[in-house]
Formats: sequence, structure tokens, C-alpha cells
Amino acid sequence: MTDRGLPTLPEELGILIKETQAVLHQRMDEVLRPLGLNVAQYACLHALHDSPGITSSELARRAFVSRQSMNVLLQGLVQRGLVERSDQPGPRRELAAALTGPAVELLDNAQGRVSGIVNRMTEGLDEERLLRLRDELVVCRDALTASGG
Repeated sequence: MTDRGLPTLPEELGILIKETQAVLHQRMDEVLRPLGLNVAQYACLHALHDSPGITSSELARRAFVSRQSMNVLLQGLVQRGLVERSDQPGPRRELAAALTGPAVELLDNAQGRVSGIVNRMTEGLDEERLLRLRDELVVCRDALTASGG
């Protein structure tokens, strides 16, 4: 904050990024809810589709939830018949997870809905601005990652 109590430009950008993330999450939840999914479940299915056999720890990181929350989330997806767990533990004693056929169909539908939201979010930006925004956000993310918090 400046002496006048107004946010600095970096603080304003941080607030704007957080507000954008919150609205994006809300809009994604709205389009996923009719499919019986929330954003964390969608992120989990998406990660399992992209990286079959991924560990629960990595799934949790990709879905932005704790390992404990991911275990509960996975149990729910198994009960719904969307994810299968291996009987054999892997090298870290974790059970590998994989999508079922119905999960792949559901994910295709969900991806179309989410694409509509992100396309609406970025429709005012041409390709050059989108690339520049992506590059600048990567710099910001990497700065926070490198500093360790």
C-alpha cells in the first residue's frame, strides 16, 4: 500500500488476478454442475486423461487441493464409476487411477463447456495480446515459484 492507503500497481494486479480467478472458478462451476462435476473433479479427470497412472500427490497439485481432499475426491469418482483404482500399489504404495469409458465421455462434454467459458473470458484479446498475457503470467508465476512463497 502507498502512504495514501491506495494499492500499488503490483498490489492492484494481484487483486485483479485473484478476482479473475474467483469469477472463472464460479463460471466453471456453473457449467460443470449440470454434469454432476465441480472444478476440482474436472481438474482431476482432466489430469488423469492427460497423464494416466499419475500419483494422487500430483493429482492434488494439478487440482489445487490437498492430498487428503484428493483422496476423498477420488473415492467419490470411483463410486460414480468414473475412475478405476489398481489393486496393486505402485512404488510409493499409492494405487494408480485411470478413467473409465463413461468418464472420457463426460470429460469431453465438460471440456466443451469449460472452453466456452475461457473463450468468453479472452474474446476481447487478439492472439498477440493473448500470447503476451500468457508470457507475462508465466513470469509472475515463476517468480513466486522460485522464491518459495
